[in-house]
Amino acid sequence: MELFTDVALLSRIQFALVVIFHFCFVPLSIGLGLIMAINETRYYKTRDPKDEAATRFWVKIFTTTFAVGVATGITMEFSFGTNWADYSRFVGDIFGAPLAAEALLAFFLESVFLGIVLFGRAKVSPKFYMISSWLVWFGSCLSALWILIANSWMQTPAGAELAANGSKAVITDFFAAAFNPPTLPRYSHTVLALLVLGAFVAIALSAWYMHKNKHEHFAEKTMKTGVVVAIVATGCLLVSAHSSAVVVAEEQPSKIAMMEGHYETGTLPLYAVGIVDEENQEVVAAPIALPGFTSWLASGDFDKEYSGLNDIAAENPEIVVEDLPVNLVFQSYHLMVALFGLIAVAIALAAIVAFKKNGKLGSKKWVQWILILSPLFPFIAIQAGWMTAEVGRQPYVVYPSVSGPEGVSLLTNDAISQSVSAPELIITILLFLAVYLFLAVAWVRLISRFIKEGPVLSAVKPAAKADKGAAVDAVDAVAAENAADESKEA
Repeated sequence: MELFTDVALLSRIQFALVVIFHFCFVPLSIGLGLIMAINETRYYKTRDPKDEAATRFWVKIFTTTFAVGVATGITMEFSFGTNWADYSRFVGDIFGAPLAAEALLAFFLESVFLGIVLFGRAKVSPKFYMISSWLVWFGSCLSALWILIANSWMQTPAGAELAANGSKAVITDFFAAAFNPPTLPRYSHTVLALLVLGAFVAIALSAWYMHKNKHEHFAEKTMKTGVVVAIVATGCLLVSAHSSAVVVAEEQPSKIAMMEGHYETGTLPLYAVGIVDEENQEVVAAPIALPGFTSWLASGDFDKEYSGLNDIAAENPEIVVEDLPVNLVFQSYHLMVALFGLIAVAIALAAIVAFKKNGKLGSKKWVQWILILSPLFPFIAIQAGWMTAEVGRQPYVVYPSVSGPEGVSLLTNDAISQSVSAPELIITILLFLAVYLFLAVAWVRLISRFIKEGPVLSAVKPAAKADKGAAVDAVDAVAAENAADESKEA
């Protein structure tokens, strides 16, 4: 079978598995980092032992997720020098700066202040501890910026030129390379999507405790926090999504054509659902097709015409229309858009549960289960979006964008290492699956234990800013709630 002998395909499969698994934890780290910082700020202001229990709970969830994310990210970076050695030679002059900056600035910042968050609560002032929690989150966002700078350059090369011997891209303008056309739209779109996921995890945990009739104080406050973050991030996400789509339409003609199954030059219709018949080069099973609407969304003009895949292939001999994964890109893109509707519905339900006083909706089991499962909506949407972005630029690993420098592009088949064989790739894929399965099971077991324990403090010391009597009353309240939870569970 071709699958077991094609080195390029196996290399892509291996890298896809590594990235997909790694990107299960990166969104959670950045999204939950904000929830952790918000809870720490609340505790800094109130000095309420219940709020301290909540922030300790989020610290455990965040750090466990962060650790697995770091471990899986290291494997991904090593693969650049093994399976993708020719790619690394081609882009090394470009990628060196952002990846070094990510390690020296962002990761260093994040790790230092994460150490304070983990071990410094009793050793630093409450204010500095609170600021440290925000710097951990800021560091994770800064890390994402440098990674997306590198990835965006692959989509739309800029600030570089082809070396005289044609072997590599050479940087000519660092800032032009770093802030290439899609960098800021893609960065804002990605980070906002991760914040939506973090907000939905907070909502889901609140709904779980409501379902179990446990930790009512935590569930109520966390639900409100999650809803507010979700509403703000989702509203901003609409703007960033439009900006990202406009850049794709302007810079990557073959990608926007695959996203809409567009084979012949003309206006771009808007499909709700459909299936691309790649053999006959048409979109079928599409009950809703609005002519020219995607053209209008991308350019503000219903009559704006975009090149079809056949015309693009005629101008670019390396593109073979029959080999393009058009239906895969079409489905992943429309799945991402469809899930946005489910996200909006889930936010509306959560807002009613969180802010409607004496409402009965929050006690309904079907509502609780929708909210418990709701993190799947943004999580799948994020994965579908990345699939659209990465698969949509095939057959290139460095895409020859419209505004990119002449000759700076690289085919995927030319980017793989020449010294790696198919059997070696199959063995490493199996080893990766075994190791990553172990990591996944370990993470699930730890997170499940934390959730089962809940935001519980076994002992709470009186806070410096609080009245001693009030602190004792708060301790008694926590103890009473813990006892009530235990009796309900029994």
